Amino acid sequence: MALLQTCGLKAYYGDFQALYGIDTSLDAGETLAIIGANGAGKSTYLKAIAGLIRGPAESVWFEGRPIGAAPAAAIMRLGIALVPEGRRLFPSLTVEENLLVGRYGRSTAGPWSLAAIYTLFPALKARRNGASATLSGGEQQMAAIGRALISNPRVLLCDEISLGLAPIVVRDLYDALAHIKAAGTSVVLVEQDIVQATKVSDRIYCFQEGRLSLAGRPAELSRDQMHRAYFGS
Repeated sequence: MALLQTCGLKAYYGDFQALYGIDTSLDAGETLAIIGANGAGKSTYLKAIAGLIRGPAESVWFEGRPIGAAPAAAIMRLGIALVPEGRRLFPSLTVEENLLVGRYGRSTAGPWSLAAIYTLFPALKARRNGASATLSGGEQQMAAIGRALISNPRVLLCDEISLGLAPIVVRDLYDALAHIKAAGTSVVLVEQDIVQATKVSDRIYCFQEGRLSLAGRPAELSRDQMHRAYFGS
Protein backbone atom coordinates (compact mmCIF):
# COMPACT_ATOMS: atom_id res chain seq x y z
CA MET A 1 0.00 0.00 0.00
CA ALA A 2 1.28 3.45 -0.92
CA LEU A 3 1.88 5.90 1.91
CA LEU A 4 0.20 8.75 0.03
CA GLN A 5 -1.92 8.69 -3.13
CA THR A 6 -4.00 11.06 -5.19
CA CYS A 7 -6.77 9.46 -7.24
CA GLY A 8 -8.38 11.51 -10.00
CA LEU A 9 -7.52 14.66 -8.06
CA LYS A 10 -9.29 17.78 -9.29
CA ALA A 11 -8.97 21.24 -7.80
CA TYR A 12 -10.80 24.50 -8.31
CA TYR A 13 -10.44 28.17 -7.47
CA GLY A 14 -14.05 29.23 -7.70
CA ASP A 15 -15.15 28.40 -11.26
CA PHE A 16 -11.57 27.98 -12.47
CA GLN A 17 -10.35 24.37 -12.64
CA ALA A 18 -6.64 24.07 -11.81
CA LEU A 19 -6.18 20.28 -11.72
CA TYR A 20 -7.74 17.67 -14.00
CA GLY A 21 -7.71 14.16 -12.57
CA ILE A 22 -4.19 13.78 -11.16
CA ASP A 23 -3.08 10.26 -10.14
CA THR A 24 0.14 10.04 -8.12
CA SER A 25 1.65 7.67 -5.57
CA LEU A 26 4.31 8.05 -2.86
CA ASP A 27 5.82 5.07 -1.08
CA ALA A 28 7.39 5.26 2.36
CA GLY A 29 10.98 6.47 2.14
CA GLU A 30 10.61 7.98 -1.34
CA THR A 31 11.23 11.45 -2.68
CA LEU A 32 8.87 12.55 -5.44
CA ALA A 33 9.61 15.56 -7.62
CA ILE A 34 6.69 17.44 -9.15
CA ILE A 35 7.98 19.48 -12.09
CA GLY A 36 6.35 21.80 -14.59
CA ALA A 37 6.24 25.38 -15.77
CA ASN A 38 4.61 28.25 -13.89
CA GLY A 39 0.87 27.77 -13.76
CA ALA A 40 1.04 24.00 -14.32
CA GLY A 41 -0.78 23.28 -11.05
CA LYS A 42 2.15 22.13 -8.90
CA SER A 43 1.44 24.33 -5.88
CA THR A 44 -2.27 23.62 -6.15
CA TYR A 45 -1.48 19.91 -5.95
CA LEU A 46 0.40 20.40 -2.67
CA LYS A 47 -2.37 22.58 -1.26
CA ALA A 48 -4.92 19.89 -2.07
CA ILE A 49 -2.88 17.28 -0.22
CA ALA A 50 -2.32 19.62 2.74
CA GLY A 51 -6.03 20.39 3.10
CA LEU A 52 -5.82 24.02 2.00
CA ILE A 53 -8.00 23.11 -0.98
CA ARG A 54 -10.60 20.47 -0.22
CA GLY A 55 -12.42 18.05 -2.50
CA PRO A 56 -13.94 14.57 -2.35
CA ALA A 57 -12.50 12.45 0.47
CA GLU A 58 -11.43 9.72 -1.97
CA SER A 59 -9.29 12.08 -4.07
CA VAL A 60 -6.40 11.91 -1.55
CA TRP A 61 -5.42 8.85 0.51
CA PHE A 62 -2.92 8.67 3.36
CA GLU A 63 -1.99 5.40 5.03
CA GLY A 64 -5.05 3.75 3.53
CA ARG A 65 -7.59 6.34 4.65
CA PRO A 66 -9.35 8.97 2.49
CA ILE A 67 -8.37 12.50 3.53
CA GLY A 68 -9.27 14.67 0.54
CA ALA A 69 -12.11 16.40 2.40
CA ALA A 70 -10.22 16.89 5.69
CA PRO A 71 -9.22 20.39 6.89
CA ALA A 72 -5.59 21.45 7.02
CA ALA A 73 -5.29 21.11 10.81
CA ALA A 74 -6.44 17.49 10.65
CA ILE A 75 -4.02 16.72 7.81
CA MET A 76 -1.16 18.14 9.84
CA ARG A 77 -2.13 16.04 12.88
CA LEU A 78 -2.04 12.92 10.70
CA GLY A 79 1.60 13.60 9.80
CA ILE A 80 1.71 15.67 6.59
CA ALA A 81 3.55 19.00 6.86
CA LEU A 82 3.82 21.72 4.22
CA VAL A 83 6.76 24.04 3.60
CA PRO A 84 4.88 26.74 1.68
CA GLU A 85 6.14 28.80 -1.22
CA GLY A 86 7.36 32.13 0.11
CA ARG A 87 8.31 30.66 3.54
CA ARG A 88 5.45 32.43 5.40
CA LEU A 89 7.33 33.01 8.65
CA PHE A 90 5.81 35.14 11.41
CA PRO A 91 7.84 38.40 11.38
CA SER A 92 6.87 39.34 14.95
CA LEU A 93 8.31 36.10 16.36
CA THR A 94 11.89 35.08 16.93
CA VAL A 95 13.48 32.34 14.87
CA GLU A 96 13.04 29.81 17.66
CA GLU A 97 9.43 30.83 18.25
CA ASN A 98 8.75 30.31 14.54
CA LEU A 99 10.21 26.83 14.76
CA LEU A 100 8.15 25.92 17.82
CA VAL A 101 4.93 26.99 16.09
CA GLY A 102 5.31 23.80 14.06
CA ARG A 103 4.56 21.72 17.16
CA TYR A 104 1.11 23.21 17.56
CA GLY A 105 -1.52 20.51 17.10
CA ARG A 106 0.93 17.61 16.76
CA SER A 107 3.36 16.49 19.43
CA THR A 108 4.83 13.25 18.16
CA ALA A 109 8.09 11.59 19.10
CA GLY A 110 10.63 11.28 16.33
CA PRO A 111 14.05 12.36 15.12
CA TRP A 112 13.26 16.07 14.75
CA SER A 113 13.68 17.91 18.02
CA LEU A 114 14.69 21.55 18.26
CA ALA A 115 18.28 20.41 18.88
CA ALA A 116 18.22 18.19 15.79
CA ILE A 117 16.99 21.05 13.64
CA TYR A 118 19.78 23.27 14.93
CA THR A 119 22.24 20.51 14.05
CA LEU A 120 20.79 20.33 10.54
CA PHE A 121 20.79 24.15 10.19
CA PRO A 122 23.52 25.63 12.44
CA ALA A 123 22.82 29.13 11.11
CA LEU A 124 19.42 29.04 12.80
CA LYS A 125 20.91 28.23 16.20
CA ALA A 126 23.17 31.26 15.97
CA ARG A 127 20.17 33.45 15.15
CA ARG A 128 17.58 31.71 17.31
CA ASN A 129 16.76 34.73 19.51
CA GLY A 130 16.62 37.21 16.65
CA ALA A 131 13.55 38.28 14.70
CA SER A 132 12.82 36.05 11.73
CA ALA A 133 12.56 39.15 9.52
CA THR A 134 16.31 39.70 9.93
CA LEU A 135 17.21 36.35 8.35
CA SER A 136 18.56 36.05 4.84
CA GLY A 137 16.40 34.38 2.22
CA GLY A 138 18.25 31.10 2.61
CA GLU A 139 17.99 31.21 6.40
CA GLN A 140 14.29 31.94 6.17
CA GLN A 141 13.88 28.86 3.98
CA MET A 142 15.78 26.80 6.55
CA ALA A 143 13.44 28.09 9.25
CA ALA A 144 10.38 27.20 7.16
CA ILE A 145 11.69 23.66 6.68
CA GLY A 146 12.57 23.38 10.36
CA ARG A 147 9.09 24.58 11.40
CA ALA A 148 7.55 21.79 9.32
CA LEU A 149 10.03 19.15 10.55
CA ILE A 150 9.53 19.79 14.25
CA SER A 151 6.12 18.10 14.04
CA ASN A 152 7.96 14.91 12.96
CA PRO A 153 5.84 14.40 9.85
CA ARG A 154 5.61 11.18 7.86
CA VAL A 155 5.48 13.26 4.68
CA LEU A 156 7.14 16.63 4.04
CA LEU A 157 5.66 18.72 1.22
CA CYS A 158 8.13 21.30 -0.13
CA ASP A 159 6.96 24.05 -2.46
CA GLU A 160 9.73 25.69 -4.53
CA ILE A 161 12.31 25.78 -1.75
CA SER A 162 15.06 26.90 -4.15
CA LEU A 163 13.15 29.84 -5.62
CA GLY A 164 15.18 33.04 -5.71
CA LEU A 165 18.15 31.66 -3.80
CA ALA A 166 21.84 31.57 -4.70
CA PRO A 167 23.17 28.25 -6.05
CA ILE A 168 25.36 27.62 -2.99
CA VAL A 169 22.33 28.05 -0.71
CA VAL A 170 20.24 25.75 -2.90
CA ARG A 171 22.99 23.12 -2.63
CA ASP A 172 22.91 23.32 1.16
CA LEU A 173 19.11 23.00 1.24
CA TYR A 174 19.17 19.93 -0.98
CA ASP A 175 21.92 18.41 1.15
CA ALA A 176 19.56 18.90 4.10
CA LEU A 177 16.76 17.13 2.21
CA ALA A 178 19.01 14.09 1.87
CA HIS A 179 19.43 14.01 5.66
CA ILE A 180 15.68 14.42 6.13
CA LYS A 181 14.98 11.47 3.87
CA ALA A 182 17.65 9.37 5.59
CA ALA A 183 15.91 10.04 8.93
CA GLY A 184 12.77 8.38 7.57
CA THR A 185 10.63 11.21 6.24
CA SER A 186 9.15 10.86 2.76
CA VAL A 187 9.32 14.01 0.63
CA VAL A 188 7.19 15.52 -2.12
CA LEU A 189 9.14 18.30 -3.78
CA VAL A 190 7.73 20.87 -6.20
CA GLU A 191 10.59 22.09 -8.38
CA GLN A 192 10.89 24.00 -11.66
CA ASP A 193 14.51 22.98 -12.21
CA ILE A 194 14.45 19.66 -14.09
CA VAL A 195 18.15 18.95 -13.48
CA GLN A 196 17.83 19.49 -9.73
CA ALA A 197 14.67 17.37 -9.61
CA THR A 198 16.32 14.41 -11.33
CA LYS A 199 19.26 14.48 -8.92
CA VAL A 200 17.22 14.09 -5.74
CA SER A 201 14.06 12.20 -6.66
CA ASP A 202 13.13 8.54 -6.82
CA ARG A 203 10.28 9.36 -9.20
CA ILE A 204 9.16 12.34 -11.23
CA TYR A 205 5.70 13.58 -12.14
CA CYS A 206 5.45 16.36 -14.71
CA PHE A 207 2.41 18.63 -14.81
CA GLN A 208 1.27 20.66 -17.79
CA GLU A 209 -1.74 22.98 -17.57
CA GLY A 210 -3.22 21.05 -14.67
CA ARG A 211 -2.78 17.62 -16.22
CA LEU A 212 -0.23 14.88 -15.68
CA SER A 213 2.01 14.85 -18.76
CA LEU A 214 4.75 12.40 -17.70
CA ALA A 215 5.61 10.01 -14.87
CA GLY A 216 8.58 7.74 -14.25
CA ARG A 217 11.93 7.24 -12.61
CA PRO A 218 14.68 9.70 -13.61
CA ALA A 219 16.89 6.98 -15.09
CA GLU A 220 14.02 5.83 -17.32
CA LEU A 221 13.15 9.26 -18.74
CA SER A 222 15.11 10.96 -21.50
CA ARG A 223 15.82 14.66 -21.55
CA ASP A 224 13.70 14.93 -24.69
CA GLN A 225 10.73 13.23 -23.00
CA MET A 226 10.93 15.57 -20.04
CA HIS A 227 11.31 18.62 -22.30
CA ARG A 228 8.17 17.71 -24.27
CA ALA A 229 6.21 16.95 -21.10
CA TYR A 230 7.34 20.22 -19.50
CA PHE A 231 6.88 22.58 -22.43
CA GLY A 232 4.37 20.68 -24.57
CA SER A 233 6.53 20.64 -27.70
